[in-house]
Amino acid sequence: MDASRDVRIQKKEVFISCVIPVFNEESNINPFLDRLTETLQTLTNHYEIIVVDDGSRDTTVAKMLARSPDKSLKLLGFSRNFGKEIALTAGLEHCSGDVAILMDADFQHPVELLGEFLKHWGEGYDMVYGIRSNRDTESRIRRAFAHVFYRLMALITRIHIPENAGDFRLLDRKIIDTLNQIPERTRFMKGLYAWVGFRKMAVPFTVRERLAGRSGWGFMRLAELALTGITSFSALPLRVWGVAGFVISMISLIYAIYLVTVTLLYGTDLPGFPSIMVAVMFFGGIQLLSIGILGEYIARIFTEVKRRPKYVLDIKNGFEIDS
Repeated sequence: MDASRDVRIQKKEVFISCVIPVFNEESNINPFLDRLTETLQTLTNHYEIIVVDDGSRDTTVAKMLARSPDKSLKLLGFSRNFGKEIALTAGLEHCSGDVAILMDADFQHPVELLGEFLKHWGEGYDMVYGIRSNRDTESRIRRAFAHVFYRLMALITRIHIPENAGDFRLLDRKIIDTLNQIPERTRFMKGLYAWVGFRKMAVPFTVRERLAGRSGWGFMRLAELALTGITSFSALPLRVWGVAGFVISMISLIYAIYLVTVTLLYGTDLPGFPSIMVAVMFFGGIQLLSIGILGEYIARIFTEVKRRPKYVLDIKNGFEIDS
């Protein structure tokens, strides 16, 4: 138990920043903000809600701006869609709280757990994160893909990324400051949460149905995010092909010695066309695959060295008001 944190919780003096990334959530945004505000008012007297609009094409921003003036409600609007990882990054860079709570605006993350998150923070945990108790609402292919991804990350990286943990979590100020020091532009937030370390606590929860609308996370976007995670936290794919190249070279050398020996002893045979084609296609495929993996890493290096801003803001509303 952290006595100073616990006292601040009891006195409702903890400054809570809620970071809410949104994309085309016009049907959810107002009821969600009403519910979140009610919950926060029971937990603290000092809070801010930072909504980060990731280039929505519906009326999400208009509905935000039409709400009654509220000094605790703030809006960051991107000039285009930069992705959820960058939206979370922008929210953390602009939050001022003692803790930040990250959650979605579609009601899948239960606001009732915020009190439990805060309780564990008072016990001395610097990060409290939600763990999905099941993935029954997802397809078998998606569940299998997620399971394989987490297993693979556990094998090829030195950091532990909890399976079924998402962005629904509470972060202490020192974690926020540490994340804000990381200059990466291609970001895999689940990996960064694990990379920073500190004391962590998992809280299981059941994912609820979306109140309205549908998720923008299709299979291809999830696959792209998984690839970002692998290339951001492990160089093993590069090393694997170095080892594969060495093994193939040694096999080729042994086979060459065998052919020379057979030729010297017995003369030459007519070479077989099928075996040659199989060998050419096999080694060609290996080379193209290894070049493709190398290209993924080079592309990410290219993105980083250009040093473009991680995002471009079109709207910054509410930050001029002292909360």
